[in-house]
Amino acid sequence: MKGDLLSALLAPLRLEGVFHSRWQAGAPWGIAGEGEDCALLHYVHDGTCAVELPGAEPVLLRAGDLAVFPHGSAHRLGDRPGRPTVPLASVLPERPPGGMSTVELGGPGERTVLLCGGLHYDRAAVSPLYRVLPPVLVLDQAALEGHGLLRDVLGRLANEWHLAEGGATLVTLRAFELVFVLALRAAVGELAEGSAILRALHHPAIGTALHVVQTRFAEPWTVESLAAQAGLSRSAFASTFRELVGEAPMRHLTARRMQEAARLLSDTGLSHSRISERVGYESTVGFHLAFRKWYGVTPGDYRRRWSQTLRGTAPMRKEAGQLSGPND
Repeated sequence: MKGDLLSALLAPLRLEGVFHSRWQAGAPWGIAGEGEDCALLHYVHDGTCAVELPGAEPVLLRAGDLAVFPHGSAHRLGDRPGRPTVPLASVLPERPPGGMSTVELGGPGERTVLLCGGLHYDRAAVSPLYRVLPPVLVLDQAALEGHGLLRDVLGRLANEWHLAEGGATLVTLRAFELVFVLALRAAVGELAEGSAILRALHHPAIGTALHVVQTRFAEPWTVESLAAQAGLSRSAFASTFRELVGEAPMRHLTARRMQEAARLLSDTGLSHSRISERVGYESTVGFHLAFRKWYGVTPGDYRRRWSQTLRGTAPMRKEAGQLSGPND
């Protein structure tokens, strides 16, 4: 069940753009990055690197280690913990999706070579469980050895830095997309048993309900029917679900339906009535009202904005779930 659910949760994730950079830093060095509206990764190709987040113990990365920041959390990097830093914006003032850069900084000491990526992903494809992932997920070299495809793609990205062949931008995007999904799958498997996401996935009743919501969202579910599917009473199911997942069952269901509706609006030419049926709404009017409440725009406006975004004439859409949906 866990593997199936993880696949269902992570499969929709797709990158809309990647800014990647190769860092060659000599000790002493330190960089402070503000929080970013994208996922981030740092892969240590050579040397060592200390990662510091507010309120957490420093993490030392060695050659072959990968750190993923699912939410783009603010953090500091340096050759050792506590090293004075300069703002990332002073070194890389602009990091547009699709761009790349080589950075050299620091002193004459021990060298560190890093591959860094800012991964701009489709917010509409983010499941509620993704939002409870910790600020940073670390896969050390030993863990990566157990995930050969992930290890090999990272190695190719780090070694074949200057890609001159035609289609290099698309190839790089797809390579980082593969790294992103593989890293999340691997890192979730490495999480401590007490973490919220693993407790939810491993819980026999809540894991069942999560899989149902993720894969059978178009069915006419209620709290009562989800509780029956999970094998719990309504009250026990609702309280346990909220405790482990962080939100009410019906809000989680609405999030999944809106996630799929946004995907269909952006990826297909299906009519609104067909989309409403495919995401579990009996009427187009009900679907329109729910979609507008969730995203702040109508389905038609959403589709037009997405089309304009693809042509590079409009800003990216709002983050999915930015506006509140049903609470119970």
